[in-house]
Amino acid sequence: MRAAWMLIAAFAMARAGAVPADDPVIQVDFANPGLSPSQWTITLHPDGTGHFRSQMGKPPEGGQQEIDTPSVDRQIQVSAGFAERVFDAAGRHNWFNEPCESHMKVAFQGWKTFTYSGPQGRGACTFNYSKNKELQTLSDSMEAVAETILEGARLETLLQHDPLGLDAEMEFLTDAAEEGRAQQICAIRDILQRLAQDDEVLERVRKRARVLLEHAST
Repeated sequence: MRAAWMLIAAFAMARAGAVPADDPVIQVDFANPGLSPSQWTITLHPDGTGHFRSQMGKPPEGGQQEIDTPSVDRQIQVSAGFAERVFDAAGRHNWFNEPCESHMKVAFQGWKTFTYSGPQGRGACTFNYSKNKELQTLSDSMEAVAETILEGARLETLLQHDPLGLDAEMEFLTDAAEEGRAQQICAIRDILQRLAQDDEVLERVRKRARVLLEHAST
């Protein structure tokens, strides 16, 4: 397990090294072979622009939905306010040049590597669970953003291959957004706008899409 941690951290640092020093960027790499997708990466700039990439993993056994989450590779946009909070937190933690793994005996939640590259230098730390409340909250927030983006990809797939499946998926997304498990709904604005205007999907789907768009961060 420790070897996998070191490989993830080295991979993240190598990728961060390719970013020009005058272009501040924070990268978050997540890996958990027990999930699908098993790996995803978010890169984020101070203005809220960024990129998301994920890789499909082995679907969990039992109760698996017919259409799995596809691999994703796309540019993203989150709110400038959210990006500012992420960079502020990075600054308060020495741009991730500090230990962040708790080494506590807690359930495996997936390795998270936070990397900063920019005018302040470079730094990275990897953890399954952090005792630092701010870092753990930051990790939870980034995972919630990833969940939003992955949900958007599921909605696109369902719209194309199983429109009736959108009803349950939109109910799930609405609940996740209300509970904070999905954040930065603005990152999937395009698919929500398509659903809100599509007369061929259920009215419940269009209504939920409109409600989510009303509360999406800008």
